Amino acid sequence: MSTEETEHDPKEQPLISHLIELRDRILRCAVVVVVLFLILFYWSNDIYMFVSSPLTELLKAKGFNMISTTVTGPFMAPFKLTFMVAVFLTVPFLLHQSWAFISPGLYRNEIRVTFPILVSSIILFYAGISFCYYLVLG
Repeated sequence: MSTEETEHDPKEQPLISHLIELRDRILRCAVVVVVLFLILFYWSNDIYMFVSSPLTELLKAKGFNMISTTVTGPFMAPFKLTFMVAVFLTVPFLLHQSWAFISPGLYRNEIRVTFPILVSSIILFYAGISFCYYLVLG
């Protein structure tokens, strides 16, 4: 056997090491989301009031109120919303972790093409959220 046939690309890893790295990156993402959620949970009612203010103002103008149709609704709605806000705020970190997992397997020309897409996706994600809240709902 020649040395060319026995040498492996240093980027190549067995399947188990890929799965371990994927697990580690998913755990990092989960920890960051949960920590941010725990930080934001103190302000969950304030976040809920901020997000629901366009709807409540519209309902009050027409003489209606928002009501809860379940027993746990008054607690779960701010709870779920705070979790989603934590996920929205961690999108750059989540995309960075996915990029760090995928990028070692890409060629340089593929990295040059996809890196601007990664950066623009973060900017467009937050621009879309802002557009929806301030122009569509407001």
